[in-house]
Amino acid sequence: MTQDTNFARRTFLKGTGLGVGFGLFGRCASALAQNVPTDATTPLWSGEYWAKKGEVSLYLYRKRLGQPDANEKRPVLFFVHGSSISGRSSFDLAVPGQGEYSLMNVFARYGFDVWTMDHENYGRSARTSGNSDIASGVEDLAAATDVVMRETGQARMHFAGTSSGAIRAGAFAMKHPERVDRLVLGAFTYTGEGSPTLQKRAEQTAFYRANNRRKRDRAMIRSIFTRDGADTTDPAVAEALADYELQFGNEVPTGTYLDMTANLPLVDPAKVKAPVLLIRGEHDGIATLDDLVSFLKKLPNGDRQLTILPGAAHSLTFDRNRYRFWHAINAFLNVTPLAKG
Repeated sequence: MTQDTNFARRTFLKGTGLGVGFGLFGRCASALAQNVPTDATTPLWSGEYWAKKGEVSLYLYRKRLGQPDANEKRPVLFFVHGSSISGRSSFDLAVPGQGEYSLMNVFARYGFDVWTMDHENYGRSARTSGNSDIASGVEDLAAATDVVMRETGQARMHFAGTSSGAIRAGAFAMKHPERVDRLVLGAFTYTGEGSPTLQKRAEQTAFYRANNRRKRDRAMIRSIFTRDGADTTDPAVAEALADYELQFGNEVPTGTYLDMTANLPLVDPAKVKAPVLLIRGEHDGIATLDDLVSFLKKLPNGDRQLTILPGAAHSLTFDRNRYRFWHAINAFLNVTPLAKG
């Protein structure tokens, strides 16, 4: 179904580990999702969309319970992917015989109108000569949220990013605070200080400066789940992820790697006005605890939390105990406002 000349659409938690918490719940989300059916038999509706960033075409994907209805608005949740894999594999992965791994399915059943996208040079989005750094990702999100606002009638939405996707989401929240309701930053990196993974990655900074692409083969995808030295993820996840991602080729952009090794910090906590949930896996080799606490202390909104998920590593979406991740996000997005008077 074609909407206009610029965009097209085809229909188609062991418990929560609350390691550290600061402040109280501030204000409620723009809409709550408690009263929407969550039974597994309710059909999910999905749709594909396209946004334009200048001449660059950007792919968007959406899931929700039932077809969109102008008279029924649900809270919007936008997932932002990281450096090495695209939106659908990050948040809508199917791992046959291994249970639910799609956050889009989970949060659609929680009652949200769920969206994600492929950033420039990832997945189904257009290929350009650029390196798809964080600044480019913020521009991608601006173009994508134009579509989301038009399709949903909602001016504000929740954002949840993981890894460099959390940096993109945080940078977007600085630049476009009027579009951000509540903000979830998973496996987020502030300064990178004390990160063994980033220290090792920094040895390739000269390469990232000189090249806009890096190799991304099956072995590299497997290493995402083994580099932190903990058995936190079923090996079947890496194989399913590689099967999906390698259809798009064996290279991905270097921009976010360069940013994370040479240009941090890219998010100024003092300029992030939204309520924030930081989530870190116990064994994460990139997002260090001290770095996150430093960021949390500087946030101006009293509605701020830091959750530590025991037994998890950097890839929170794919963790064996990913149910904790789901619960932590859903609880944060469905807060009760403070009583007044």
